[in-house]
Amino acid sequence: MSDPNGDDRRTNGGSDTETDAGAGTGDGPTNRAEAASADIDSGTGVGDGEHSAGRDPRDESTQVANEERRRKTSVLSLLVAVLGAWVALSVLVFETAAAPLWNNVLVGLVISIAAGYNYYRLTNDIPLSTAIASLIAVLGIWLIVSAALFGMTGGLFWSTLAAGLLIAGLAGYNAYEAREARSVTTESGAGT
Repeated sequence: MSDPNGDDRRTNGGSDTETDAGAGTGDGPTNRAEAASADIDSGTGVGDGEHSAGRDPRDESTQVANEERRRKTSVLSLLVAVLGAWVALSVLVFETAAAPLWNNVLVGLVISIAAGYNYYRLTNDIPLSTAIASLIAVLGIWLIVSAALFGMTGGLFWSTLAAGLLIAGLAGYNAYEAREARSVTTESGAGT
């Protein structure tokens, strides 16, 4: 369907293509859109005249940022694993009933194992699992809720609540960083 106002301009060989003054001579772009895009740096370093001969100088800074992100998320994953182990072992320190005991032991072990797995992945140059980091964040929220739900009291209540807040926050941040790292990798992979 065509535009009744004639605002529809095609640049892919349509009959309404606007041509440059030198069109047909083979001296350059054949329409205004191509002429405008020829003068713009794409930002990728690919096909931009003098930059195409070598590497993109931004590659090095991107690699440094990715390495820093990997180090930070690996430390946070290790910290979450330790917090999960604390939740599981805190029942030995504080007096508790059966339901809060099993809740803390099981949830703490799952958090510790899952965060340890993410730490293992990062130390072996495998990207952080967004799904596992998200699961850990949800389990951290569960610890916050379960502290009140199971009627924990005293030191166990505050320990579970504080650990749940830290786990939810750190794992949520790791999930965000994993998602951001994946989107950066996907974007840089699409341009090459």
